[in-house]
Amino acid sequence: MTRGRFITVEGMEGVGKTTHVRAIGQRLADVGIEVVHTREPGGTPLAEEIRELLVSPRDEAVDAHAETLLVFAARAQHVAAVIEPALRAGKWVLCDRFTDSTFAYQCGGRGVNEAFVEALAGAVHGHCWPDITFFLDAPVEVALGRIGERARDRFEREDIAFFERVRSTFRQRARQQSRIVQIDASGAQERVDQALAKALDDFLHTAAKRP
Repeated sequence: MTRGRFITVEGMEGVGKTTHVRAIGQRLADVGIEVVHTREPGGTPLAEEIRELLVSPRDEAVDAHAETLLVFAARAQHVAAVIEPALRAGKWVLCDRFTDSTFAYQCGGRGVNEAFVEALAGAVHGHCWPDITFFLDAPVEVALGRIGERARDRFEREDIAFFERVRSTFRQRARQQSRIVQIDASGAQERVDQALAKALDDFLHTAAKRP
């Protein structure tokens, strides 16, 4: 059986990931592809419990390495229980965030050494990286402005400097990794939709040519 494809969507809060993940999923379904929708941190009952530990505001300062280890604990369960079985079964996996977010938030935002994250990634999913990643990019002020007055989780409460580092790391990885397609998400949704649809169609065309 042909192995499925693994698609991830990345970006800061406020760039429209949730909306665009739905649009990608619908486009894949329209062309007859069976898609497993999932997210990180999370994707399984255990991983969702870890997610709550990570995002819930708390008085206790969270050590950056402890935070990173929790992220990878959730990811290990997610890959083993959901992502890998689906790919082996020939299904496509569409995931809201993956390890690129760990490089951006924990390395870029928190200052964790990249070698630490690379070692964890190798141990947890060295055999399993996305086939393509859509990185939705927007200036920090624009992205955070879209969040509005909603209740913010522990990450969304960080300051502008934190998110500038996160964005910078995402952009750096997009320059370094050919699988990452950077999409300007700062403009009107219709224009973002068009750019993302074209990038997805290009990938579908390429994917159809290889086993």
